[in-house]
Amino acid sequence: MKKDELSADGWPATIARIRAQTPARVLVDRAGAAYRTGTQLELREAHAAARDAVRTKFDLEKDLGPDFVEQWKLFVVSTMAANKDEYLLRPDLGRQLNPENRDLILRRCARQADLQVVIGDGLSVTAIQTQVPSLLPAIVEKANARGWTLGQPFAVRHCRVGVMNEVGELLRPRVVVLLIGERPGLATAESLSAYMAFQPDAGHNDSQRNLISNIHARGVSPTEAAASRIVDLAAQMMQRKISGVQLKEELPPAKWLEKK
Repeated sequence: MKKDELSADGWPATIARIRAQTPARVLVDRAGAAYRTGTQLELREAHAAARDAVRTKFDLEKDLGPDFVEQWKLFVVSTMAANKDEYLLRPDLGRQLNPENRDLILRRCARQADLQVVIGDGLSVTAIQTQVPSLLPAIVEKANARGWTLGQPFAVRHCRVGVMNEVGELLRPRVVVLLIGERPGLATAESLSAYMAFQPDAGHNDSQRNLISNIHARGVSPTEAAASRIVDLAAQMMQRKISGVQLKEELPPAKWLEKK
């Protein structure tokens, strides 16, 4: 193979292009049957970051910044899970709001908004820290451009996806958007998901929700693609009055198709 067909690190150019498309550790060097030391150290670093993302306690002002919290008048409530251990061992408790917090939500949030955004720590506080400061303003900007009424955003500590049902029952918005930290992997601990549902209430399940996942720097861009997709999908829900498996997200053609 000619030298000019190799990448800067000595890989064939085709393999280098494949590796550049994914953060996954594919086609990495080995020493015998084992990874090389550099790859092993990267794996240990990624595993530590994933553990930290899951185990860190969500602190609204520390994680999102006091200026951001003040700007958006954010407040935090909790689920029935009393701590992180209980949250991890009892997923059912993470789907129920603490009864003491329901009155706070009703006092601070308007009912029957077109769009209600909720921030949940989920399984990655790192994802909340990284994505929400750019994603929330982008969603609000695009929703305002459509003339929608917006509910007061708030955060939920020890949050599972099912908490959307209680939010829907309390506030009766047309669409609930839950921005929640995804389970971190060994590629990134910064990935966020947006779960969405039309008029969720008790008894709603995953089949009645839509999901936009992998919101992070090397996945779905937070400020452009994610915000646009979230608002466009919410518009479909409002127009058709459905969500979940009955509603397929309408996406623009992939860039590689547009070139053909």
